[in-house]
Amino acid sequence: MSGHHAGVGDRDRDSGGRPRNARPRDAMGRPLPYGSPGVGRVPEDVALSPDEAVRQAQQLIDEGYPFHAHEVFEGVWKATAGTYRELWRGLAQLAVGLTHLQRGNDKGAVALLRRAADRLDPYSAEAPHGLDIAGLAGHARWLADRGNAVTAADLRPRLQRQ
Repeated sequence: MSGHHAGVGDRDRDSGGRPRNARPRDAMGRPLPYGSPGVGRVPEDVALSPDEAVRQAQQLIDEGYPFHAHEVFEGVWKATAGTYRELWRGLAQLAVGLTHLQRGNDKGAVALLRRAADRLDPYSAEAPHGLDIAGLAGHARWLADRGNAVTAADLRPRLQRQ
């Protein structure tokens, strides 16, 4: 069953039996039917350094692919233990919040953006990897307050201090 959908309730699995999502996705990260052309995906087992993850995620956000940036952050989150694990989880939630706004799902966006901001706040004093933690948390809350009254530029926050 590796790499394809075998039936209701079955999950895509890799050769080791771990769940993997092999369905193609559109530019906003929505699943497409198997066999459909989709946009390139970030591999689920991507292993990037934190600095490389921030660089790649910023590029994806700038290009209008926050769902794909979420996958980059999620990869670091899942590979991180200790102090910074929740930072990467918060960044992943921020990117998913941007994705929900992009898709017009205000309710989901508001919940994730507020959760992301709360998760990022504890890191604002040290702001690792040059991240603009206070700015990102503030932007997430601002977006949550505005709902669908945002522009495409509003969905492209700067991750690092300039």
